[in-house]
Amino acid sequence: MPDQNNARIRNAVFEWLRDQVARHGDVLPRDLLASGFEVEGVRVPLLSPQGIFKPKVLTDGPLSITTAPGGPYDDAFGLDGLLQYRYRGNDPDHRDNVGLRAAMVQRLPLVYFHGLVPGKYVATWPVYIVADHPEELKVSVAVDDAQYQGRFSGNAVPDLSEPDELRRRYATAAVRVRLHQRSFRERVLEAYQRQCAFCRFKHEEMLDAAHILPDSHPDGEPHVRNGLSLCTLHHAAFDRYFVGLTPNYVIEVRPDILKEKDGPTLAHAIQGLHGKKILLPVLKQHRPDTDLLAIRYELFAANR
Repeated sequence: MPDQNNARIRNAVFEWLRDQVARHGDVLPRDLLASGFEVEGVRVPLLSPQGIFKPKVLTDGPLSITTAPGGPYDDAFGLDGLLQYRYRGNDPDHRDNVGLRAAMVQRLPLVYFHGLVPGKYVATWPVYIVADHPEELKVSVAVDDAQYQGRFSGNAVPDLSEPDELRRRYATAAVRVRLHQRSFRERVLEAYQRQCAFCRFKHEEMLDAAHILPDSHPDGEPHVRNGLSLCTLHHAAFDRYFVGLTPNYVIEVRPDILKEKDGPTLAHAIQGLHGKKILLPVLKQHRPDTDLLAIRYELFAANR
């Protein structure tokens, strides 16, 4: 298939992903990605159980690379800020690993799928293989700015200039932060069975992963035990110390808020929480850390 046909397929994939993110947000279900969509009467899946994936319709190289949640490979961001993506297996000459090198030589734009929890993936595109490390069984991957890149023409792009490299490092750093945030949210929501710990509201579009202690706090690490699944209303109330949470998992409403007279939202959604216990994760290792709650409760008490 000529390069222009390959380019047309890749651009169609990128447009389809933009549409899906607009509809669903940037955390997409795996089934949707595996099913893909049709281009000119041919179905184009975007990923498969293998991390390095090339659909049959493409002839120039792989379309996507995937990090599965809890998978066998330790894909991570290196000291240089780039994603270090592991080869498939231990043979540098495996056809999938050869495909990665072909993508590097041809400078093909790929999609990177990062699994947050089983069945939930963040899609990032375009990404490029920018270095090969066969002795370490990995390649280096950089993210680029999709708006800057425009449409892929199928022709090799020029050698990277310094501004290009700086732009890609900035874009890669931004994606790293986004993956960190989305991973925390998905793991916390999963622990609480995708409902608000305060009111059991279950519409995921209006659920957040609230930090017990914020990122800025020395103990505010992004692990599940420092998180609460809260609806947007109760997240705001928790962050602004309208409500607090004791180390025994009991909700307290600030005294002045308890005395305030207002409409039914305040009465039922805020004041009605006072003295109630929160919904806890089934797994004990996911329940809020009582030491962190004690620190947070001191902050709540200081704001009463």
